[in-house]
Amino acid sequence: MLDDVGGEVPGWTPSGDPYGAVIDAIVSQQLSVGAARAILGRLEARFGGRVPTPREVLEDDPDGLKSVGLSWAKVRSLQSLAEHLERGTLDLAALGALDDDAAVAELSRVKGIGEWTAQVLLVTELGRPDVLVAGDLVIRRAVERGWRLAGLPSRDELYALAEPWRPYRSTACALLWRWMRTSPVA
Repeated sequence: MLDDVGGEVPGWTPSGDPYGAVIDAIVSQQLSVGAARAILGRLEARFGGRVPTPREVLEDDPDGLKSVGLSWAKVRSLQSLAEHLERGTLDLAALGALDDDAAVAELSRVKGIGEWTAQVLLVTELGRPDVLVAGDLVIRRAVERGWRLAGLPSRDELYALAEPWRPYRSTACALLWRWMRTSPVA
């Protein structure tokens, strides 16, 4: 079944807009899908129905950005992203040429983007086939539930358990995310 997956992760078609995907990832951190969509919609409405450019983020009033429902930490993260892009210290188009670890390190230079956000972007936007998003609570809960574990697996336990999933760990994550979204709560 997984042999015909190729380089794409089932369930995601890259947007072709890495900047917009990073904005979406920042806004979505630690929020439900519905809350994140509402805030992203208000952010886009503030800028004429589109994602603001890096320059617009930097020129906008931080209180105005916060007024759409962003936390101060997310406002600072958007500003950090915009600063890196404006200075040329981050090239989102070049991420595709980097290996997974280097791409995570590059993205993590932006304040507020950590390993989880970077890995999710590798899976959903860059279509990387073998990324295990080990820090994702939904993935950890899915493994706990599916493998009938007594508690949430640690990162090390999850990496060990997921070793047989290579080289399709991104696909496994996508399937576990989908399973948790569609299965009844036990």
